[in-house]
Amino acid sequence: MLLGFIPVLLAIMTSGCGSSGSMCHQLTPQSSWQWQLSGSVNTSYDADVYDIDLFDSNTSRIASLRQSGKIVICYFSAGSYEAWREDAVLFDETVLGNSLEGWEGERWLDIRQESLQNIMSHRLDLAVAKGCDGVEPDNMDGYANGTGFALSADDQLAYNKFIAHAARERGLLVGLKNDLDQIVALEPFFDFAVNEECHYYNECDALTPFIDAGKPVFNAEYAQQYVDNTDGARDAMCEQSRAAHFQTLILPLALDDSFRLRCD
Repeated sequence: MLLGFIPVLLAIMTSGCGSSGSMCHQLTPQSSWQWQLSGSVNTSYDADVYDIDLFDSNTSRIASLRQSGKIVICYFSAGSYEAWREDAVLFDETVLGNSLEGWEGERWLDIRQESLQNIMSHRLDLAVAKGCDGVEPDNMDGYANGTGFALSADDQLAYNKFIAHAARERGLLVGLKNDLDQIVALEPFFDFAVNEECHYYNECDALTPFIDAGKPVFNAEYAQQYVDNTDGARDAMCEQSRAAHFQTLILPLALDDSFRLRCD
């Protein structure tokens, strides 16, 4: 069971953004972002934050982005197994659950198992070694999905807090991905939020604790109505996004930079 985080909860609550804290003060609700997880990274955007794949990004690319003044967030999945990753052999079959619908080769993880702590800690060490400023751990809401395991809300809280502490103790910023129902409990442990389609699903109000705490909400929308601005759908959505002080991009689901629209 996941027990190691318990003695350090108070430290997490007061530690700010990792051990250095310097990047914390650069992230605000006004921080702009770019999110690209596949294809050759387009570095030409005028964005404060670049969110890119941890495994597919080399140290020179990360260093170049940082030298140009960008804060680099490195993506990895903390709640699912991806068969193509270089550390896939480290996952025991017993921790692998149901497949994620629409994502071939990806399976939910039994986040209650201690063996995952070492794997995720190694991924965070890799983020440090590559020079990432922070991390975006994905699939942090397995308990609300059909994982194949009897995961509880408490199991998810424990795991998410473990990931947050492990990142912060390495001096990394850490973002909460989705998991809207637990935001009130988890906001103090995370430095920013990454959300998908809160406008489309009318869920954006759940993210306001991050804005109230002076932390950015990075949101991505995929619906074709926003791409095409059907009947002014994008204009209306962006007006709502600006009013909420979110940073919203309209992107392709593949996150391959085939197009990019921003709610300025």
